[in-house]
Amino acid sequence: MFEIFRNIFFKEKKIDKNLETNVRYLEYIITQFINSKKRYEMLTGERYYRGIHDILFRKREIIGEGGKLQEVDNLPNNKRIDNQYEKLVDQKINYLLGKPITFYTENEEYQKYLSQVFNSNFFRIMKKLGEDSINNGIAWLYPHYDSNGDFLFRVFEPTEILPVWRDEAHTILEFVIRVFVVQEWTGNCLEDVEKVEVYGVNGIEKYGYKYGSLKYEGHEDYFVFGENGYNWAKIPFIPFKFNSLEKPLIKRVKTLQDGLNKIISTFENNLDEDPRNTILILKNYDGQNLGEFRKNLAEVGAVKVKGDGGVESLSIEVNSENYTAMLKIFKDAIIENGRGFNAKDDRLGSNPNEMNIQSMYADIDLDAAGMETEFKAGLEKLIYFINLHLFNTGAGDFEKEKIDIIFNKDILVNETQSIENCAKSIGILSDETIISMHPWVKDVKAEMEKIKAQKENEMLDYNGAFKGSGGPDGEE
Repeated sequence: MFEIFRNIFFKEKKIDKNLETNVRYLEYIITQFINSKKRYEMLTGERYYRGIHDILFRKREIIGEGGKLQEVDNLPNNKRIDNQYEKLVDQKINYLLGKPITFYTENEEYQKYLSQVFNSNFFRIMKKLGEDSINNGIAWLYPHYDSNGDFLFRVFEPTEILPVWRDEAHTILEFVIRVFVVQEWTGNCLEDVEKVEVYGVNGIEKYGYKYGSLKYEGHEDYFVFGENGYNWAKIPFIPFKFNSLEKPLIKRVKTLQDGLNKIISTFENNLDEDPRNTILILKNYDGQNLGEFRKNLAEVGAVKVKGDGGVESLSIEVNSENYTAMLKIFKDAIIENGRGFNAKDDRLGSNPNEMNIQSMYADIDLDAAGMETEFKAGLEKLIYFINLHLFNTGAGDFEKEKIDIIFNKDILVNETQSIENCAKSIGILSDETIISMHPWVKDVKAEMEKIKAQKENEMLDYNGAFKGSGGPDGEE
């Protein structure tokens, strides 16, 4: 097996002179990446998905002298989050990746190996890639061998990865830079230390990174068998994009999500300030300090006035109808701009028809179609590495085998109507097509085999019923 690896992967050991002599260039683009707007948007998407919204950092302010805002700490400052963004992300993930992807090939031996690779754990990885791509605009999968020689997949945090593309369409990688933090002991202290790894076709160049400067720490091959190191012929970083522009979802809906949070928090502030919703007008108040007046009113429920003095009130009502209307406006806008769907839509009544369901899913399908195109491209790149792994381990050469990649979208259906349509299609469409459209069928191939076995058993039972009688007509 090691000899096979040598034939496919072994390369003459050499330092990538372009990377070695352009350390300053690496330092420059790393600094630009760390401080870039694009990376900030990635971090924002991740932060909002986890429920850390800007409303949590809001300060309560009033108009002070000269019309300037000034912070106060004696007023309610509620910070409520209705995380519709998280809901949008989860909808998209489950819509496109909630059901396992089908990888189909006519080569049965190849199909067996693919089933071993694309197992339940891999589909968990796919859902993570979906989450990362939506929140960051792009996700990264890293196929590799571990120290035991097992072929595995790793998902890197998109905020750590700086790709350097060879083309404007972002389809071919020149090299990949990973900037990350590890913890190391310095004396008796455990400190965060920044590291940089540069992935090229000749392996991995490792650097320390401090105060914007790189310090070379050595070279590492992608994997080692025996005493020899080996490298892939292609850079083993596979992009899975949310869309062709690599634009994260948060860019579409952040201001709307912030508006929704603000409406809810402000309304609660108004309710908490209910005593302040009544403005008191004082006549001949026996005191100088209005704070003292409020204190006396709160503690003893009475105030002292002079002569013909008194207290009048001017009430300010909190309009809950406006609040309800604004809530609906923001939620509808988030769904529309985020291209999601409302699970409480009126179109989903007691018995929704297929047209209503398709209409409800129309927007989310726009994003799903774009994701499907980009994810198929990523999976095709991944299959290159899988085929090499299978060849290297003696499983066979499957490079030229055709694979159909089918995304099984998790769409709400009217089962009764779908079953009726299947029944009406008998004699018009093939049995396999009809079975694939049946809402109860999860595995078309397995179902076809069950039907075949059932028919064979029925035929055996039929023939057995006439055994010894000379056949159905009773003739010897």
